[in-house]
Amino acid sequence: MTAIIGPNGSGKSTLLRIAGRLLRPQNGEVRFDGRDAWSISPRDFARRVAFLPQAPEAPADLAVVELVSRGRHPHRGLLGASSERDREAVERALALAGVAGLRHRTVATLSGGERQRAWVALALAQEPDVLLLDEPTTFLDIGHQVELLSLLVRLNEEQGLTVLMVMHDLPQAAHYARRLVAVRAGEVVAEGPPSAVLTEARVEAIFGVAVRVYLDPQSGVPVVAPVGR
Repeated sequence: MTAIIGPNGSGKSTLLRIAGRLLRPQNGEVRFDGRDAWSISPRDFARRVAFLPQAPEAPADLAVVELVSRGRHPHRGLLGASSERDREAVERALALAGVAGLRHRTVATLSGGERQRAWVALALAQEPDVLLLDEPTTFLDIGHQVELLSLLVRLNEEQGLTVLMVMHDLPQAAHYARRLVAVRAGEVVAEGPPSAVLTEARVEAIFGVAVRVYLDPQSGVPVVAPVGR
């Protein structure tokens, strides 16, 4: 589980979109399982990599189960008919994301946290190996942020799902991600475990602000706090 961090306009979302093959890199290459990602057919890539943008949209009157069913598109044949395997994958995705009880609710009636979990369920219905998320906690209160990030941790640890996401909140990134990638001015300037990336000197160099970094006494995770008021 990896978080991409950096100041606004540094290229975090661009890097994520390149990883998801939504943008071609001007230099270098994206490799997936040792292969050039662009050599993989779009259908096969969509079966293995799911991408959730910052503010995904769906018709307000669409039921959750119908939304999640859209995640099966890369697996369906030319006629687009649902198979028993498709239905099983949708049920499993609803359960994993904790939205099985919301299946008949429409998108318009969901809270922010419920809506984000429904979108995660859609991604899980693809049965991907990799899940890419662009600032998934945007517009969520702290309770729903923790709920969503804890869900992603469980999917990573229990289901073996690789998670790569853009995050703004440094303490949350340090707490939930095993690895951080720091971006500044379009370049990766640091990567590694949170304790290696979130040093006072590096945070100041990346974000241009003086900070103090403390270790949480219980978790040992670095906590970043600004200097002064």
